[in-house]
Amino acid sequence: MSTNPIPPLHLYSVPSDPQPAVEAPPKRERPRTAWTADQLMAADFPEPKWAVPGILAEGVSLLAGPPKVGKSWLSLGLALAVASGGYAFDSLPVDGGPVLYLALEDTPRRLQTRMGKMLGGQAAPAGLTLVTECPPFPQGGSDAISGWLDRNSDARMVVVDVFAKMRGPAPQGVSAYDADYVAVTYAKRIADHYGIAVVLVHHVRKMASEDFLTEVSGTNGIAGAADATLVLKRARGQADGILHVTGRDVDEAEYALKFQAASGAWHMLDGPVTDHTIGDTRAAILRHVRENPGVRPRDVVASLPDVDADTVRRYCSRMAEAGQLTKDAAGRYYPDTPHPEVSQVSDCPVTSTDLPEGTGHPGTPSVRLSDANPERTAQ
Repeated sequence: MSTNPIPPLHLYSVPSDPQPAVEAPPKRERPRTAWTADQLMAADFPEPKWAVPGILAEGVSLLAGPPKVGKSWLSLGLALAVASGGYAFDSLPVDGGPVLYLALEDTPRRLQTRMGKMLGGQAAPAGLTLVTECPPFPQGGSDAISGWLDRNSDARMVVVDVFAKMRGPAPQGVSAYDADYVAVTYAKRIADHYGIAVVLVHHVRKMASEDFLTEVSGTNGIAGAADATLVLKRARGQADGILHVTGRDVDEAEYALKFQAASGAWHMLDGPVTDHTIGDTRAAILRHVRENPGVRPRDVVASLPDVDADTVRRYCSRMAEAGQLTKDAAGRYYPDTPHPEVSQVSDCPVTSTDLPEGTGHPGTPSVRLSDANPERTAQ
């Protein structure tokens, strides 16, 4: 009988049988953690490695949103794009590499159905490993993920869908903030050690807020421990969702997204979010002012024969109040702010660092995630 305390539920995906002896991966150099000021300023550090340029850098990224908004479709689409070296959101080219996707709320049949819809007849990438069962981080999950990363040294991303299934029980005697912070730290240790992006799919609380960071479910310890936070919110107008992004290595930005129901894919819309969340009349005024900066409302009226002059003047005034247009003292209107720029993918080498012995909870048994690609493991 096995002495592994992990419940049998995990056994078919995390084998408990003795595994053939494999060559130990090369020991990673322990990262330096202290400098004098002059040494630090003289040091050369590689740029962050991007899984998705401008949106997902190495480190822990929290992807939060309300239930059923499409987070799993979005994260699975990103996993397919990175694993195949394709285009994220149908528009951003990404460097390909192995991806581990922990679909802890899905069944294999549902995953197959979703991927079949998203792939549209294209071959599924062998670099994407999908797992439907994994123990929580402190109960062997960290070691299981680390084991997969050791066997896939060129991996670029790990997706945990959902974070609640992996965080494990809160340590006794600590505050809710500290418990949330510790839970995310398990994932951050893995991300920092292997220099990859770890995406934790999470929920937002019911109460809306102007600051999307405060909408993340739980205490501030969750967003505080993560390197970046992405919140997917429902939108109106032409956009189905707005992705708000902020983080330590990521510029704060927001992107308008369109959900393609036929393919199950999220598509990034061109231009500022406001272009896709305002009404048709405002969108037409905005386009005319961009093409003709410095125009007055009477000039806009000529381009909108179906809208009366008073409505155009009222709309222009309200759009200036909302920051969608700029108005000078002479009553001329100008476009809003430039389009947000997307950061470029860094091709800097990844710094391999050493993980302290056991990335999981001390004393927990080492578990091994199933390999979807035995050939890769053999290599």
